[in-house]
Amino acid sequence: MGSQFDLFPTEVFLRRIEPATNKWRFYHLSIESDLFGDWCLVRRWGRIGTGGQLKLDWFASAGEAHDALAVLAQSKRKRGYRD
Repeated sequence: MGSQFDLFPTEVFLRRIEPATNKWRFYHLSIESDLFGDWCLVRRWGRIGTGGQLKLDWFASAGEAHDALAVLAQSKRKRGYRD
């Protein structure tokens, strides 16, 4: 039996493709933990085909990291990004 976090995604990959305006973008979110029990929300974004930019947000608990992932994913979906 898994933990309650098995119900929530730990990784989301979104794309925004609009050929008419030359927009070929991606937004990748993932949650990772370190050896000390801290949790990190890894954000990578940029133009499809590039390495993009990277930002790390640290959290004291997995729940906080999952909440942040959900908020950011919803925000990006409102801006036109799709799964």
